[in-house]
Formats: sequence, C-alpha cells, structure tokens
Amino acid sequence: MNQPYLELKIVMPEKYQEFLIAELNELDFEGFEQDDYFILAFIPASRLDDTAREHIERIISGFEGAWIESEIIHQPRNWNKEWEGTIQPMDVGNFYIKPTWSMVQVPAGKVVLEIDPKMAFGTGYHETTRLMLRMLEITDCNNAHVLDAGTGSGILAIAALKLGAVSATGFDIDEWSYQNALENAYLNKVDDRFRVMLGTISMIAKEQTFELVLANINRNILLDISRDIAAKIKENGHLLLSGLMLDDRETILKDEHYSRLRLVEEMTEGEWIAFKFQKN
Repeated sequence: MNQPYLELKIVMPEKYQEFLIAELNELDFEGFEQDDYFILAFIPASRLDDTAREHIERIISGFEGAWIESEIIHQPRNWNKEWEGTIQPMDVGNFYIKPTWSMVQVPAGKVVLEIDPKMAFGTGYHETTRLMLRMLEITDCNNAHVLDAGTGSGILAIAALKLGAVSATGFDIDEWSYQNALENAYLNKVDDRFRVMLGTISMIAKEQTFELVLANINRNILLDISRDIAAKIKENGHLLLSGLMLDDRETILKDEHYSRLRLVEEMTEGEWIAFKFQKN
C-alpha cells in the first residue's frame, strides 16, 4: 500500500452504518472505523474520481441525517490489519463465531463458525446477523436445501449446513462478498455443499425451490424481490428474513407476497427485527 488514502468522515446514525458500509464496499473502499455518530471510510485517493464521488454522494443522500463532514489525505496504513484487531470471538446462542486469526480456545459444545470477515456484510458483529443465527437455532435444518439471498460472508448458509442442512446455495452481487463466502466455506469444510454465485436471484433456476430460504439484506431490496423470494420457498418450507428495523415491521407484513406466508416467529435486538415465515 504505497499510495495516499483519502479519509471521508461521514456523519450518520449508528442504525444505518452497516448498510452504508455494505454499499461503500462495492466502490473499492478498503477500511472503515465506526463511532456512534459517524463513519470514517478509507479509499485510495486515485480511485475517487468525480464520477465515483457523485455516486457516493447519491448513496449518502439516501440515508436520513447523513452527510460528508470532512475529507483528509493520509499516507498509507494497513487498514484491514488495524480493523482485524477490533474483531473478537463472539457467542451467539450455541454458535461461537471465531475470526481466523484468533487463537482462543473454543468453549465445549459450541457450533464453531470460523469466519474471515474481510468486512463483507454479515459476520455476526451486527444485530441482524445475530438475529438470523438465533432464528436458525429454532429452525429444523436437518436434510434441508437452503437458499441464502445476499449471502455476504456466507455465515448464515454455513451455520445452516452445520445444523444439518444437506446443501446451500448463496448469491451476492458484490465481488468481495462472493470471494469471502467461498473462502469461509472452505475454512468451515462445507465448500463441497455450499454453492456460491456472483449475481442476483435471477440466476436461480425458475423451477428450483428450497426447504429453507434466508434473506438478511435491507427493506428496499427485500420488497423489490419479495415475489421471487416467496416463489423459492418449497411448500411447508420456511423463510427467515432480516436486515430490517422495527419501523419496517408493518411494511413487510403487508407486502403482497410476504403477507401470504404464515408468520411463525419474530425476534428483536435493539432497533432491529427478524421474521420466520412458513409457506402453507
């Protein structure tokens, strides 16, 4: 890393930060530092031309109470290495999420998810991922074929496989997430059962359905693809849904396609909510 980096200080409420980071990851940003009220985002200065800057400003304008407060040029630092130092092992129910570089002893009886986060969305360090993992624990994954929409790091599909699923198919539009999911599948020795694709739900065969569908994305995308998501659930199968804030509850439950499913369970953590639906 022998080139200057640009630091953008983006004022933004904490509840939106993970979504913005997911968006900026697609624009070659290579590091982030989070605070309760702002994000520091780092990108090689040479990559931020006028077109990229305009795109970033459009993204930020879509989040309420967000703006770029300052820009600073820095000499090179290993942002990923520094960020890795902030990531620690974590218990989520009976799951134990362990970054690859951690040498900590795993507690007995835990289902280990060894994840190399690389800042892909969905690593266990956000409420929505934890909610989805808790939902998985109360869902029968045995012999299930799983679809993971917007797979991110692949953690949810990997968790389902470790709970007894036969196979998992995950897709993501982000190249970084796609590569990260492949790596994490290998690390967890499920790469022979986890198919990862770069693209959208349109890549899934029209007639293919799954006993379990997972979607931890965001409200707008979940609404945009609700018809496709619902169509992928096998009769009597389940859908686990998150990436949603408490305020999104009624919008999701009134959606034309999600409303045709039976609401089985809902969980909350902080300002976030997750749903479990059944198709019958």
